[in-house]
Amino acid sequence: MPLDLPLLNSSFNAKDKYRSRVGTSYALLPFKFIKLDHKRYIVTNFVGEYVVLSRTSLHALIQHKLEINSDLYDQLKVKHFIIDGDSTVALDLLACKYRTRHSLLKNLTSLFIFVVSLRCEHSCPYCQVSRQSQDRQAFDMQLTHAEKAIDFVFSSPSPDLKIEFQGGESLLNFELIRWIVERVSHRNDIESRNVSFVIATNLAILNDDILEFCAEYEIDISTSLDGPRELHNANRPRPNKNSYELTIEGIKRVRDRLGNDAVSALMTTTPASLSQPKAIVDEYLQQDFSSIFLRSISPYGFAVKTGVASGYSSEEWIIFYRSALDYIIQINLEGTPFREEYASMLLRKILTPFPTGYVDLQSPAGLGLSCLTFNYDGSIYASDESRMLAEMDDYTFRLGTLDNDTFADVISSEKLIGLLSETMTESMPMCADCGIQPYCGSDPVFHYATQSEIVGHKPTSGFCSKNMEIIKHLIHLLEDHEDSSLVLRSWIS
Repeated sequence: MPLDLPLLNSSFNAKDKYRSRVGTSYALLPFKFIKLDHKRYIVTNFVGEYVVLSRTSLHALIQHKLEINSDLYDQLKVKHFIIDGDSTVALDLLACKYRTRHSLLKNLTSLFIFVVSLRCEHSCPYCQVSRQSQDRQAFDMQLTHAEKAIDFVFSSPSPDLKIEFQGGESLLNFELIRWIVERVSHRNDIESRNVSFVIATNLAILNDDILEFCAEYEIDISTSLDGPRELHNANRPRPNKNSYELTIEGIKRVRDRLGNDAVSALMTTTPASLSQPKAIVDEYLQQDFSSIFLRSISPYGFAVKTGVASGYSSEEWIIFYRSALDYIIQINLEGTPFREEYASMLLRKILTPFPTGYVDLQSPAGLGLSCLTFNYDGSIYASDESRMLAEMDDYTFRLGTLDNDTFADVISSEKLIGLLSETMTESMPMCADCGIQPYCGSDPVFHYATQSEIVGHKPTSGFCSKNMEIIKHLIHLLEDHEDSSLVLRSWIS
């Protein structure tokens, strides 16, 4: 069709000419708010859209006194905070975003953790499980349980299946890992799922045979790196006091054989870490990692028995985290791309409608729905943290056993459904009215371990205080610091 040249040459009308307002009133769609600072509020809706409003603007919104020809009116309408007679597709878009945000639920469980051994040659005081000495064969998973666990894995309808091998030190039972990987791979020739494997290990007993097997089956490695040599060796003692040296050597060997991205690392913040945020980040940069996950101590296992879990307050950890995050942003501004992983997951929830598979940031909680853990003794738990709690003789989150239960039994059990019904943050006391609810989670295992209650008392919850401060800090950076905002947005692209 030929172009209408006179139309091309005509001038554009003013923006108001294209407005079509049916009436002058608007209706409020559901939203919540929370103070960002002494002048402003973060306002969110249930699909995670947010705006930052002054107190005056918030009052005008609630009292239906917004100027309908203002940019703020348009912004609130586009982001589904208000609806008027002109809104023809707003509710459909809102429903689409909500479905997308909860799209992981339809696939059910995708992560399966095999605790192949509790044995370990390290004696880390913050260990989240009650690790056993190397010669305790009774604490290895048996072949019969491993075979039944594989049936569990393929009973999930999820097209993506991840199997993670945990310990203790998982490589102390490498022959079972080998058997499971080969068995799963053979079965997947028929099942045709997207199967991936991860071995969590301290790398101390890594050898060429293990590396060759990992290369053959494209197995990724997850390890621990707490910071510089002195800090790491103090946090993770072993007989020859050379944990750091073996970790760094192991990382290099994995990269040489499997590729640079085949190994990832986690750090745990101990009281000794609090004064070293920059040194810890620098260690990760020095070892050529592209990101770091700043993680606090979990209140389970040896971490409780040794008292390390109570070695610092939530407020002290938040100061540490913010200092490290600000330093990471500065590193990016100076030209070196580097991410903080927890912030990246939160930013995905803040800036996009897409979900994160991280168990602690889901509603309902990821217990069972995202993750199932098979303990060395055949017990089935709702998450990795759940089995850690069981090592303290508390079996609240045990869902069954491999000897007696099927995937259908566990996933439809009254126990799991009852747990999940109490973890919907949309209806939990205080969470339901919280302005950061769309971005947070419930972490019932943490609350049960620290407050003896699955829902938890939010004003005194360490989980809540950490997430609230981190999320508010991220939104402050997104709104008030253009350079920082560009860095943070690049972490989700």
